Amino acid sequence: MRNNPLVILSLMVLLVSCDSNSVFDEYQSVESAWDKDKGIEFRITPPDTVNPYNLFINLRNTNDYRYNNLFLLVEMHHPNGKVKKDTLEYRMTAPDGRFLGSGFSDLKENKLWYKKSEVFREVGEYRVIIFQAMREVGEVNGVESLEGIIDVGFRVERPENEN
Repeated sequence: MRNNPLVILSLMVLLVSCDSNSVFDEYQSVESAWDKDKGIEFRITPPDTVNPYNLFINLRNTNDYRYNNLFLLVEMHHPNGKVKKDTLEYRMTAPDGRFLGSGFSDLKENKLWYKKSEVFREVGEYRVIIFQAMREVGEVNGVESLEGIIDVGFRVERPENEN
């Protein structure tokens, strides 16, 4: 069977166009459990300082994740040294206990809003560091090793109407 160059080119264009909004999309694997003191770091150099971008935290979890929500601490380090810190909570299950996110097996992928229409006003590299901040009900100390989160990602994309 011969490869038709037109078919191959069409498939390549289709694959690239499926994610044309993406400016940055990277995942990092979590070892056996996510240690509360181990931040997951992403380094981003935005393409400009005038356009707004939507920011997302992407997570992949398995059935080993035993909570219905997730608390995260996110630090955004700006090129000028300024640091913005956010405490975020995300729902991970439906009321009936089913995991939210996409996927048909015991692996679920979640695309979680972090910031909408964020403008990177400074030229240079930004660092985003994500920590898990889970606690057991009634406990002061955090969960030392969080099981069930296997990948953490960060995504920057152009808003839909900006294409």
